[in-house]
Amino acid sequence: MTSRREVRYGRPMTSVALFELILGLLGAALLLSLVAGRLGFPPAAALVLGGMALAVAPGLPAFDLDPDLIMVLFLPPLLLESAYFTVWRDFRASLGPILSLSLGAVVFTTLVVGLVAHAVVPALPWAACFALGAIVSPPDAVAAKAVLARVALPRRMITVLEGESLVNDASGLVLYRFAVAAALTGSFSAWSAAGSFAWLAVAGVAVGLACGLGVNALVRRLHDANAITVLSFLAAYAAYLAAEEVHASGVLAVVACGLMMGGREHETFDAQTRRHAVVVWQFVVFVLEALVFVLIGLALRGVLARTGGEFGSLAAGLPLALAVTAACVLARLLWVFPAVYLRRSLSARVRAEEPPPNPAVPLIIGWAGMRGVVTLAAALALPVDFPGRDAILLAAFVVILFTVLVQGTTLGALIRRLRLDPTAHLPDGHLDAAMARVVVNEAGLAALEGLVFPETGTLQHRRLVEEYRRRVRATSRDRDERGALEAEKTEHFTAALLAVRSGRSALIGLHRENRIHNSVLRQLEAEIDLEELHLKRLAGPASTHHG
Repeated sequence: MTSRREVRYGRPMTSVALFELILGLLGAALLLSLVAGRLGFPPAAALVLGGMALAVAPGLPAFDLDPDLIMVLFLPPLLLESAYFTVWRDFRASLGPILSLSLGAVVFTTLVVGLVAHAVVPALPWAACFALGAIVSPPDAVAAKAVLARVALPRRMITVLEGESLVNDASGLVLYRFAVAAALTGSFSAWSAAGSFAWLAVAGVAVGLACGLGVNALVRRLHDANAITVLSFLAAYAAYLAAEEVHASGVLAVVACGLMMGGREHETFDAQTRRHAVVVWQFVVFVLEALVFVLIGLALRGVLARTGGEFGSLAAGLPLALAVTAACVLARLLWVFPAVYLRRSLSARVRAEEPPPNPAVPLIIGWAGMRGVVTLAAALALPVDFPGRDAILLAAFVVILFTVLVQGTTLGALIRRLRLDPTAHLPDGHLDAAMARVVVNEAGLAALEGLVFPETGTLQHRRLVEEYRRRVRATSRDRDERGALEAEKTEHFTAALLAVRSGRSALIGLHRENRIHNSVLRQLEAEIDLEELHLKRLAGPASTHHG
């Protein structure tokens, strides 16, 4: 009988061994995320490094990363989640800069990388050089989200960077497809490429909008939070697969579907469904993102296998990889700086509506060009007989490593050093949270005070009215004296949280002493959980320092 060890480490994996590997990768991802959080290190970088360590670990079972599976398994839900929380009004207002990066910068980077690659390796065909450029040109939505979530930037900059990462995969993949076809057939048609891109974009957006409308219509008829949450996941895959089936852009379809669903969220989801869906999506996105970055690091195993596992052979391809990495970084910076100022010089409307750009803005946008899963999948998807395939795969891997490990880890320090104001460029008349809270409470008070007995004119719900009057006074005071109240607020919520946690300890003590039934424990514990979450939300970041 064949032992499990022989199956796992000698021959291709069985289904059980594959499941064990997935569990092991999830455990490693969890451990790396916890260590990264404790050390203040970006989780994405830690996960990639952990994957690289696993790639060279002896005894790991042999397996291949299927690029098609990577794209269809990971990309749709991660794109939908990003698009869902993208504000359409902000996205539309920043459409010019977004298109400049997602189209102009991608094409420019592809050309620059192609020229540099051919200069370094003249034997590599031009089409293969430009295919490499198309592979590494689009920054990745997953990598961008993972890094931007940890930095404080003006809202407009975040919209531009996240919007770019949502759209640019489509332009990069179109260039990639035609470059690969040209390398294999020796022919290329600019008109055919333009027509294909138009179809990919228009049909992809149309499919995504149709899926979004269909999902919103179904949600209105469903009343089960679990069913609605499952439907939201199916929407991501349905939009992607339907668009790919008609040879349109699955990426743009998912983005359009996410924007449609997110824009109608407050009309279609009730509070319970929204809370349930957010918790489930946060868990799934954490798992998928962790696995993506671990798999990126694990791709080193395939790179080593193609070079015979010898680092000397691997080093032979490093000149091209390093040159391409430098070209990627410099090409983006060379595009961003002129584009920011040229757009302002050419448009009177931009000069009238937007303040002069801080020189730090193009520098940060230029440095925030992390590559990830799309670059990896495109490189792995190259045909086996593609010219220079191994060198291209190594170059793509090095670009991902540099952008995630170097740019991703230094972006936060760069932003802090340049001291950009996160509240900059807020539209005139916009309320911050403190001001909006006063308006909300005043509206609630007005609604309550409008409830009177027709005959007597006496207020109904007197205690509720008094509670809302107290809220209006408190929020108005917080709005007007927020600076002076910060210390008092911190002390107040620290004491309130201490009281809540003391109550939790007493409740658990009663249960351990068998003085209350388990059902009573669960009921009161749920109430305490809600109260603690409510206090933490009101307290803000200060509450995280008191555990």
